[in-house]
Amino acid sequence: MTNYPLMNVINKIKRFFKNKIDAADNTRLKNNFLNALPFWLGAFITGGVAVIYAYLFSMAESGTLYVYEQASWLFFIITPLCFLLALWTVTKFAEFARGSGIPQVSAAIELTNPKHNHKVSKLLSLKVLVVKIISSLIMVFGGGVVGREGPTIQISATIYKKINDWLPDWYPKISKRNMIVTGAAAGLASAFNTPLGGIVFAIEELTKIHFSYFKSALLTGVIIAGLTALHFLGPYLYLGYPLLNDIPGWIVLVIIPVAVVTGLGGSGMGKIILFIFKKKEGLKKKYQKYIYVIICGLIIASLAIFIDHRTFGSGKEIMVTTLFTDNKELGWYMPVLRIVGPIVSFSTGAAGGIFAPSLSAGASIGAVTAHLFHLSGPATNLIILCGMAGFLTGVTRSPFTCSILVLEMTNSHNIIFYIMLTALIANLISKIITRHSFYDQLKVKYINEIHKNEIQENKKSNQNNEVENS
Repeated sequence: MTNYPLMNVINKIKRFFKNKIDAADNTRLKNNFLNALPFWLGAFITGGVAVIYAYLFSMAESGTLYVYEQASWLFFIITPLCFLLALWTVTKFAEFARGSGIPQVSAAIELTNPKHNHKVSKLLSLKVLVVKIISSLIMVFGGGVVGREGPTIQISATIYKKINDWLPDWYPKISKRNMIVTGAAAGLASAFNTPLGGIVFAIEELTKIHFSYFKSALLTGVIIAGLTALHFLGPYLYLGYPLLNDIPGWIVLVIIPVAVVTGLGGSGMGKIILFIFKKKEGLKKKYQKYIYVIICGLIIASLAIFIDHRTFGSGKEIMVTTLFTDNKELGWYMPVLRIVGPIVSFSTGAAGGIFAPSLSAGASIGAVTAHLFHLSGPATNLIILCGMAGFLTGVTRSPFTCSILVLEMTNSHNIIFYIMLTALIANLISKIITRHSFYDQLKVKYINEIHKNEIQENKKSNQNNEVENS
């Protein structure tokens, strides 16, 4: 009987600690939910916006083809005008909406701290988002050799960044850097329908921080964005299911030179674009820059009208035709057109990505090489896919991301060895052309530009204050 009081005390102590533990668990669950909610919301919005943007982009490319079939000569007027209008839109309303968008996201990630919040807002804002979409659509309708994948990444990162900005003061603090990285990964996943590619891209290309700090948010963000796009578009692959049976073992002897050529081609294309950017900085007058853009438009129109209309656009038509039809042969000039096209279009300074054009350039190199060796249909498909991975690696210096993207967009996991071998060789060879990747060099350019603009703004503000005081 004397044990009952002691048992009552022990039970009270147990209930006390149990209530404390339950309360702590509830608090932890609540905080975890609140932390995850912005990532989920961003993923839903990203998936929806990516679908709408993809539809508009496809409509613009279809419009280009329709006008070409009706009166191809009109592009001597349409292309220069569209290039001018696309550049003017960027210059007038959001200068950091130009180009691909991936270097801007990388620069924003590097600048993400309270001291530089205003600089990040210049790279990722709703104005940039709208201008990015409008300018790139104008470019592609005019025949610009640009893609939507890079812009989708900047658009998605902007959405996540704005959600982070709009969180109330009482809300649990969430890393803006992690939000931007997750947004970029979700954007790539929804653009290509490649969730693994989005995750690897975030790790390899965008950030060097330890993955475990935000892996849950990144994984759920990528999955939700992909599922949202999947809901609207249905189950699909970015390209499809190419035939890849009965691949001969000696095909490696063809893959190695393709890896070398595409690695040199991708990095060389990026270096030429950067060289043109540097030379354009010497054009002090606005009219000189606009004249350059008009010339670029006339070059693209001439190549399309006089040589091959497949000069226009992202180049997805080339990839689909060579991979999924018996018409796998391309003229020797097609790789040249698909490399010159992005150089001319991207150097205008208007909005538009370089992912898809790079893939189509690599596909054309692969198709021409396969024809030279008189390869079978499945072997040709393999060489085309290797060319795509190699050329994109030459541009981005992200061999694992490029490998995963090509594998996921075609569901060709059985050829992973060949794809990764190509990407790794291309990555090594591309360093002969330039030490740093195209995106890394553009990232540095944007960061320097932002710092320079801030110095000029502060100087102008000080001068105005001095005038007012006097």
